[in-house]
Amino acid sequence: MARSADTRERVRAAGGLADADAADLDSLRGAITEVREAYGRVDAIVNAVSASRPPEGGGPFGGGPLADATLAGFHGWTAAVAEQAFVFLSAGAAALRDQGRGGGTLIQVTGGSARRPSPGRGLWAAGAAATRALVHAAAQELRGEGIHVALLIVDGTIGSPKTERMTRDMAPDAVADQGEVARAAVDLAQQSPQALSHELMVTPAGDRWVP
Repeated sequence: MARSADTRERVRAAGGLADADAADLDSLRGAITEVREAYGRVDAIVNAVSASRPPEGGGPFGGGPLADATLAGFHGWTAAVAEQAFVFLSAGAAALRDQGRGGGTLIQVTGGSARRPSPGRGLWAAGAAATRALVHAAAQELRGEGIHVALLIVDGTIGSPKTERMTRDMAPDAVADQGEVARAAVDLAQQSPQALSHELMVTPAGDRWVP
């Protein structure tokens, strides 16, 4: 499931089911139902969507200083991010709940801004903090039903074709590896009910780590 046609085509070519808009509640619900019908059940749903929608005309990443930021920027950097997290948690929780007790795992991926806002990126950080709050609420609400909800914080830039221009001059150990991030999600999904993590943060060794 993806936000762009290009990503959906690449996933479909690799053999996956990817016919959904992850930001649309009805579309996401339909896709999860399709997966469950194809495979019998859903064990884990991971949301790694970059859901920000910067306003037309650009502007600084994260929305810029609050005194200069616009309402359109708030909607694009804050509200859109929080809304997509809600869509994921709502659709995912309903689908796993239908499977009965022990219904699986929901994993929301976010960045370090969920814990630590920075100047000029307050709007972006507010969206990430709202995402964290929604995940924590869902984790408490669904624990008693055997559904594991976890937040995976990647405190660093993830290396990918989309970030290549940003990371080309960075040391290799300062960039988060996509495969390692995926393995962290798998580890969360495979945790025993006797030892659950509801928040996990991974940080590249070459980047700063802030307790």
